[in-house]
Amino acid sequence: MEIDVKELGFGTGAHAPWAVDQWSSRGRLVAEPISPTRSEFQRDRDRIIHTTAFRRLKHKTQVFVAHEGDHYRTRLTHTIEVAQIARALARALKLDEDLAEGVALVHDFGHTPFGHTGEEALDELMAGAGGFDHNAQSLRIVTKLEQRYADFDGLNLSWETLEGLVKHNGPLIVEGGKPVPEPIAHYNAGHDLWLSTHSSLESQVAAIADDIAYNTHDIDDGLRSGLVTIEMLEELPLLARLLTEVRDRYPDLEEPRLIHEVMRRQITRMVEDVIGVTQANIQAIKPQSADDVRHAGQTMAHFSEEFVEADRNIKTFLYRHLYRHPDVMRVRASATQIVRDLFAAFMAAPSEMGDKHRHAGIEDLAVELRARKVRDYLAGMTDTYAIAAHRRLFDHTPELR
Repeated sequence: MEIDVKELGFGTGAHAPWAVDQWSSRGRLVAEPISPTRSEFQRDRDRIIHTTAFRRLKHKTQVFVAHEGDHYRTRLTHTIEVAQIARALARALKLDEDLAEGVALVHDFGHTPFGHTGEEALDELMAGAGGFDHNAQSLRIVTKLEQRYADFDGLNLSWETLEGLVKHNGPLIVEGGKPVPEPIAHYNAGHDLWLSTHSSLESQVAAIADDIAYNTHDIDDGLRSGLVTIEMLEELPLLARLLTEVRDRYPDLEEPRLIHEVMRRQITRMVEDVIGVTQANIQAIKPQSADDVRHAGQTMAHFSEEFVEADRNIKTFLYRHLYRHPDVMRVRASATQIVRDLFAAFMAAPSEMGDKHRHAGIEDLAVELRARKVRDYLAGMTDTYAIAAHRRLFDHTPELR
């Protein structure tokens, strides 16, 4: 018996006119038959979850290196939290939840070992070969480096998911803006992702969900580490109000529950603010299609002025008290040294990257092309694999403590 695809009820409710239409995808670079049981964006999400890159996020740093404690966020737990918030925003705004979730799940694929520390080190090392951008690396992973399918390299994701991946933070081609990272420009030459427009609302809510998640959970991890204290949160007007609210309602609450009550309220307030602002923008702009959103000339899903200020204050607070704390900076210095050492070792002896590279003729490539091969290999490493590789190649490996 044939399945009537349109009777399956994909998604969780009626989509608004400004949502991406799951039946009108611009397709994939390599054409594939339509699935009788899943929408195009459900297929994308499922492919993302089943990748090696997704599993590797389990052992990649968010703020604290994994061996510092089992309860700190990793890139994987952060990604899951972003996806949950993105899906909640998408449902409230009558968007395609599967597309929003897929963009959220793939947004950190390109991160190096040791988080932003590794990215900064690799960007510096790649200065003569186009630099390094984790967003561009995410695109390389899903279009080239994941090699699982018989008919194509990468995941052959839909146009809408790829667009959301590269543009979730806004247009890449803007007057006076930075050059488009080489991997994105190269791919775009053969599969136009409209780099000069904004992305869909599904992608925009995934981007703001990332801010909401790490603003909240980095504070939570900072409190867990002891580098941030509850008293220090009084510096932040939003957090101070939430602390008062929780203490007034639960005057004898023990500290772990107090922290959780404040964190959950912070997420709720931020999510509600984004929903209200986005609804107001929809009423003002009156988009009748996802392309109207793309051509609106502005980001439609964002914080109000009040929460922009709160967001700025939280980021400043985190940089001062957590990201630049001497204990964290000491670990970052060691991580930077590991990335630099590995890059130099692999550039000098590409065969050290393993059997896959041993007979690939990498030694004969021009320096820039060889550097890009090393970039791909090194960026794909987890923290634990990078540490093990350094111990194999060097007599002394810096302690990440």
